[in-house]
Amino acid sequence: MDQVPGSPQEPQGASGLPGCYRHPDRETGITCTRCERPICPECMISASVGFQCPECVREGSGTGHAPAANQPRTVAGGAVAADPRLVTKILVGLNLALFMVQQVVGDRFTDQYAMLGQAFVPEFGSVEGVAEGQWYRLITAAFLHGGIMHIAFNMLSLWWIGGPLEAALGRVRYVALYLVSAIAGSALTYLLAEQNQRSLGASGAIFGLFGATAILMRRLNYDMRPVIVLLAINLLITAFWPNIAWQAHVGGLVGGVIVGYAMVHAPRERRSLIQFGSCALVLIAAVVMVVVRTGQIT
Repeated sequence: MDQVPGSPQEPQGASGLPGCYRHPDRETGITCTRCERPICPECMISASVGFQCPECVREGSGTGHAPAANQPRTVAGGAVAADPRLVTKILVGLNLALFMVQQVVGDRFTDQYAMLGQAFVPEFGSVEGVAEGQWYRLITAAFLHGGIMHIAFNMLSLWWIGGPLEAALGRVRYVALYLVSAIAGSALTYLLAEQNQRSLGASGAIFGLFGATAILMRRLNYDMRPVIVLLAINLLITAFWPNIAWQAHVGGLVGGVIVGYAMVHAPRERRSLIQFGSCALVLIAAVVMVVVRTGQIT
């Protein structure tokens, strides 16, 4: 968040976030677009751009308009959007649309884009997979699903946890987290799973969102029990449910924790460098895993 250190009206909490200027005991990541004082949800008043504090709204109402203001920022430094769930809606819609394509086109479409190390695919009459240079499978597999229950569970999880996280990070950072987590999950699957094992699903990306949400909630001193319980349930399902690519879940979770930590803890003066540098670091690790595994297979 944009902060103005040193002001007596902005007491710093244990997590480093400022307290609302009217309610000092309430930490917040949003500032007034006019005076830049931190404001909690109770003090936020929607304006044409972002939010304003009650005093600025009263001052602006006398002139009929508000003076130019800086764009408000999220806790991770992203721009506050009018629709904080827009990217999540697009991701859910894209996953549902591709699932419909899978149902219409059939296994040929799924076999072309699912995660696969290396195997002979009868429908194509050739050897296919990442080891054959089809690196696109690392990301396309994260948008395909194996059945109604599979996509229903993943999309409910994405909607429940993705929307609040998108609002906290901002759209660009949220998309980066989602894609990096998906690729990390696919890369670990490629490295550890059998080379002829086909896997697909958004679970790697969603586990990355779980990891980042846990980091964010700890940063804001929120009650972490709900997300810990939900994450534990998902990990238990991963461990004991048959035919689940646990590697994608673990890879996505680790990637999400690394990127999520950088997103919410990066110092303001080097925020973008650290945040997107962490994304690059995870992607480099994914590339290394792919290169190593390809060398083993070929």
